[in-house]
Amino acid sequence: MSAPDVDGRPRRATRRFPLFTRDTARPEGGGRAAPRDAPAPARQWPILAVLAAVGVGLLLTALDQFRVGTLLIGVALLAGAVLRWLLPDVGMLAVRSRFTDIATYGGLGTAIVLLAMMVQPNPWLVIPFLKDTLHFTVSSN
Repeated sequence: MSAPDVDGRPRRATRRFPLFTRDTARPEGGGRAAPRDAPAPARQWPILAVLAAVGVGLLLTALDQFRVGTLLIGVALLAGAVLRWLLPDVGMLAVRSRFTDIATYGGLGTAIVLLAMMVQPNPWLVIPFLKDTLHFTVSSN
């Protein structure tokens, strides 16, 4: 079997990976989120929205509002997962394949939100089996 090369000439196709890669494919959905003639910030609005929310969350955390700040960071990552799922072109928010991005943003966002809700003192979320697990794994004897 032969496949055309860059110049259109047939070459022998092989199943082996090339020794040196010359180019990388853009991730699925990695196109501009706005038309080409729009200014750069408008073309990359999905990643800028997520980064702005994370920045506000970090600022709140630095201003001694730990629970609200980390909750906002987690919600921003979950919003990034939703944007990656719903929009066909998300610009720089697309890092890998759509599935990998959604799983990563969603998993990290969920973990951060749950940890923010369970932080001491006065947790908003109490998961009883975690306390029992800790009691059996760390003993005071």
